[in-house]
Amino acid sequence: MNYTAKEIAQITGSQLIGNPDISIKNIAYDSRNIYSVNDTAFIAITTAKNSGEKYIQSVIEKGITVIIAENYLPQFADVTWIIVRNSLLFLQDFAKYHLQQFQLKTIGITGSNGKTIVKEWLYQSLFHDFTTVKSPKSFNSQLGLPLSLLEIKQKHQLGIFEVGISKPGEMEILENIFSPEIGILTYIGTAHSVNFESIDEIIAEKIKLFKHSELIIFNGDNPAVRSAVKEKFPAKRLFSFGFNEENDLHIVNNWTDRTQEISVSYLGEKFSFPVSQRDEATISNVLCVIAVLKEFKFTNDQIVSRLNSLKAIEMRLESVIGVRNNLIINDSFNLDVDSLKIAYQNIKEYNKPQKCLILTDFVEGKNSQELYHEVAALTNQQNFDQIFLVGSEITQHEGFFKNETHTFTTTQELIDSHQLNLVENHLILLKGARKFEIERVKTFLELQKHDTVLEINLNSILHNINVHKSLLNPETKMMAMVKAYSYGLGGYEIAEFLQHHHIDYLGVAYADEGIDLRKNGITTPIMVMNPEQHSYNSIIDFNLEPEIYSFRVLDLFNEKLLQKGIMQTYPIHIKLETGMHRLGFKTEELPELISKLQGMNVKVKSIFSHLSSADDENENAYTLEQIGIFEKNANFLTKNLVYRPIRHILNSTGIVNFCAYQFEMVRIGIGMVGISSNVEIYKRLKSAVTFKTVISQISEVKKGESVGYNRKFKAEKDTKIATIPVGYADGIPRLLGNKVGVVGIQNSIFPIVGNVCMDMLMVDLGNASIKEGEEVILFNSCPSLEQFAESCSTIPYEVLTSISRRVKRIYIKD
Repeated sequence: MNYTAKEIAQITGSQLIGNPDISIKNIAYDSRNIYSVNDTAFIAITTAKNSGEKYIQSVIEKGITVIIAENYLPQFADVTWIIVRNSLLFLQDFAKYHLQQFQLKTIGITGSNGKTIVKEWLYQSLFHDFTTVKSPKSFNSQLGLPLSLLEIKQKHQLGIFEVGISKPGEMEILENIFSPEIGILTYIGTAHSVNFESIDEIIAEKIKLFKHSELIIFNGDNPAVRSAVKEKFPAKRLFSFGFNEENDLHIVNNWTDRTQEISVSYLGEKFSFPVSQRDEATISNVLCVIAVLKEFKFTNDQIVSRLNSLKAIEMRLESVIGVRNNLIINDSFNLDVDSLKIAYQNIKEYNKPQKCLILTDFVEGKNSQELYHEVAALTNQQNFDQIFLVGSEITQHEGFFKNETHTFTTTQELIDSHQLNLVENHLILLKGARKFEIERVKTFLELQKHDTVLEINLNSILHNINVHKSLLNPETKMMAMVKAYSYGLGGYEIAEFLQHHHIDYLGVAYADEGIDLRKNGITTPIMVMNPEQHSYNSIIDFNLEPEIYSFRVLDLFNEKLLQKGIMQTYPIHIKLETGMHRLGFKTEELPELISKLQGMNVKVKSIFSHLSSADDENENAYTLEQIGIFEKNANFLTKNLVYRPIRHILNSTGIVNFCAYQFEMVRIGIGMVGISSNVEIYKRLKSAVTFKTVISQISEVKKGESVGYNRKFKAEKDTKIATIPVGYADGIPRLLGNKVGVVGIQNSIFPIVGNVCMDMLMVDLGNASIKEGEEVILFNSCPSLEQFAESCSTIPYEVLTSISRRVKRIYIKD
């Protein structure tokens, strides 16, 4: 948008006080999230719970020069005011006018679940073909939709917007603002149903959005939805999708079978596509995307290509290590029957046979007897060892639950009971309505309570793996390197996730790492790259597969096999020296190696080597020389064995730059976290790691005063210094002090000043409006891991593996 204050006042019939020619390109409603004061107007939204007028002074102090409000405050006469009768109605009217100034195709998405995911996936699928604008985040409400519409610019050809309601009557208002050309109705369930009498009423309200739509795309598996849409819009074009055969687009094979792709039929034409996540919600959302792409005349091959490039949408599910060897799955951000089903599907991915559930009252839903009977029926299928019920309603239905059940009125009562102290070696699922603050149980149970955390997004890791897989032949295997505590990201948690998603091999540096994985239920084949002699017994006992790189290692390991009386052939991996000059058999040693192998009770599972410079274009000739040596020597070994071992030489960078030499397997390491030297591939990857903390204290420092040890920083002017609870004992190098390194706060960069201490560091905030307790990003996107590493004069590998074990790892997944 780009208007003057005078134009906005005239368009909306509002009163203007101040500079009529001042430019307005953005409207902000949250005083905490104003990233730029230039050309931004602050609108003081009045709600039943709060008034934006309370924050007018603070935004003016930040530099805002235009205020949109219902009341004029004369003490701030220096800024421009647009006085409105109702701030929300003003915003809606202005957004409607703004939308009418453009000719673009519009898609409106409503439903109970899946709106945001479908919107993001449609954007990812269509932005290459159309200049596209979309709702930010989940902006779909009476406030969020108009703010989204104001993002439309002249260049946009397509707009994709979410539309959400929480009570009857709201959709007419939103449809008056925004009448989409294509209407999409995702899954209808009980989410946000507290103000509705029935599912039928929810459906009737939702589909009011489509009053002027030319096409309605809807999930047709629900008979009530199908009936309502057809009855309400008999003359409109309708397109149904779902699992049932009666839908225009439907699944024709066993979608739960992970060994095969999903096959669908549309107008009698069938095609297949891969989906890594097989829950109903994900597949339903994918079908919705396919339906839209069909409407846009995409071919089947184009659709499959777009589906392969979809990025996982970050949802709020996290896992942390708890006391007494418990694993805490925190899904306490929303609660309805549908999200409960998804949570129960998700916990099946974790290798914890003993399970415990903490479940609160459901805020939404009218008939509690019927609701909790359904909840209990779902829960009883999950075989929880213990169930803790919290709330005045759910505890009245304790008898519906079959397993050992404990009841509490409040979350605090549960914590104070100390019954959770008796839970050991369990997966603990936290599922609760927001008002119960069930996340306090997570805080009570988690092993580490340090404010500094390393957050690992497992779905981003999976996405990055799939990006690399898209460069490979379908039959090519992949080994994931999880050595060095999974590059500092964690132990078995990463391996467990990879195993669930059918990684072919895991690679570790030392036997201890592999043993820990086996003890935590990892059954995937594991290669040990540095098999020390004292660990041979354990390697054999835990079915680990050693790398053999010299005759000494081969002879010693074979001797151990004979000592232990191992009769079956034992799997080993042969390392070839191809030019890196670290470990491996040289070309002239291969005839003797063949002779020895033929007389031993071992089986070569793979032959491999390592590229020294796959990320350096200037060394491409040397890389190809290495590959040539490897291929020649691996083929020599294979020719003289009576079987064909797997061959692999490509690492993450090799996969990208030399995929023609993928052989039978590749290895992925740093690529999993979203690092690549290839610009085009890097754009497709997603950062999987966030190192973050919070501000402990903010101090006012006068000009000339010093900060930290040895007075290395002296303020050149009055400033504010934030103390951050992270230091070199956590993995922050001391060389980042004295303005070498930076941190991110509120999407802005601030320098680290003074010397980095063991447990803390200091940041110069200048005069920025920042409060104690605010989040501090050490690396993620601002600054990035690569930028952080560059500041440290090192590489991302060293940064990740240097992060202390005392830093809590949190695992996020959809």
